[in-house]
Amino acid sequence: MSYRLEELAKICGATLIGDPDHRISGVDNLESATGEEASFLANLRYRELMEKSQAGVICIGKDVPVSAGKNFLVADDPSRAFQKIAETFLLTEEMRSGFVGIHPTAVVHPSVKIGNDVQIGPYAVIDKGCSIQDRTRIGPFVSIGPGVTIGADCIFHAHVVVREKCTIGSRVILQPSAIIGSCGFGYVTDAQGKHQKLDQLGTVVIEDDVEIGACTTIDRARFKVTRICKGTKIDNLVQIGHNVTIGQHNIIVSQTGIAGSAKTGKHVIFGGQAGVVGHLEICDNVMIATRGGVSKTITEPGKYAGGPVMPLADYNRQQVQLRKIGEYVKKIEELEKRLAVLEATSSKI
Repeated sequence: MSYRLEELAKICGATLIGDPDHRISGVDNLESATGEEASFLANLRYRELMEKSQAGVICIGKDVPVSAGKNFLVADDPSRAFQKIAETFLLTEEMRSGFVGIHPTAVVHPSVKIGNDVQIGPYAVIDKGCSIQDRTRIGPFVSIGPGVTIGADCIFHAHVVVREKCTIGSRVILQPSAIIGSCGFGYVTDAQGKHQKLDQLGTVVIEDDVEIGACTTIDRARFKVTRICKGTKIDNLVQIGHNVTIGQHNIIVSQTGIAGSAKTGKHVIFGGQAGVVGHLEICDNVMIATRGGVSKTITEPGKYAGGPVMPLADYNRQQVQLRKIGEYVKKIEELEKRLAVLEATSSKI
C-alpha cells in the first residue's frame, strides 16, 4: 500500500511543497526514515536532524524554513498531520477486533439498556440497571457494576472495572485494567487500635472526552462524588483519591497520586510521580514538575517544582545553590578558623 504525496496532503489537510507524484508507503522517525517513508518535525531543536533526514516527506509547521530538494507537508499542527498519515498506514483491519455485536459468552443482565452498534466482547459482565449508548465498545473481561451509565462512542479495553452507580460520559477511553469506583481509603481507629472500615457509598463521574490510563484507579466518594471533568487525560498507574475533583483538560502523568478531597482547576498539568495532599485546591493553569509535592493550596498560575513545591524560578535558584554546597562548607570552615585565630589573639590583648 502506498500513496502519492498529493493524496497524503489531502488526507492530513496540509500544503505540499515538493513532488506530488512521489509515493510513500510507511512512516518512521527522522533518523531512520527512507525515501519511501514519511516523518515529522515537532520541535525546531531537531531542525539539523531534519536537514540530514532521508525521509520521502516531512511534516512541518508553517514557521519552519524549507530546504531545497526535499518534500514537505506544511500544517498548523505537524504532529497531528503526521498522526493522520500514520493512522492511514498502521491502523489496519488486522488491528481491529474480530468480534462484533454482543459475544455469546458475555453476561448481560436482562434489564440493561443497550444502544445501536454497541460491541460487548467475550466474558464481559454487565450488571442490572446499566445503560450503554450508541457505538460504545466493551472489551473482553470487562466488569460493569449495577446502575452504571455509559455514554456514546466509548472504548473500554480488556479487564476494565467500573463499579456500581458510576457515570461515564461520551467518547471516554479506559485503557486495560483501569478501575473506576474502587473503595476510597477510609478507616476509623477504635480505642484498641483496630481499624474499622468506612464504607464508601458515593460515586464517580467521568465526563466527556476523558482518557484513563492502564492500571489507574479512581476511588468512589464516601457519600458524594469523585469527578473527572471533561477533556482530562490521565496516564497509567495514577491514583485519584475519594471526593477529588479534577478540573477540565488536566494532564496527569504516570505514578501521580492525588489524595482525598483535593480539587484542581482547568488546564493543570502534573509531571510523573507528583503528589498532592488532600483537602487543598490548585487553581487554573498550574504546572507541577516531576516529583513535585503539593502540600498547600496554590492560588497563582505558573510552574512549580520541588517538595514541597515552590515557584520554578525559586526552585532552580535553590538547586544551583545546593550544587555549590561543598564550596560553601569549605568557606565556612575557613572563616571559622580565621575567627578562632582572631578570638585567640584578642583574648591575649
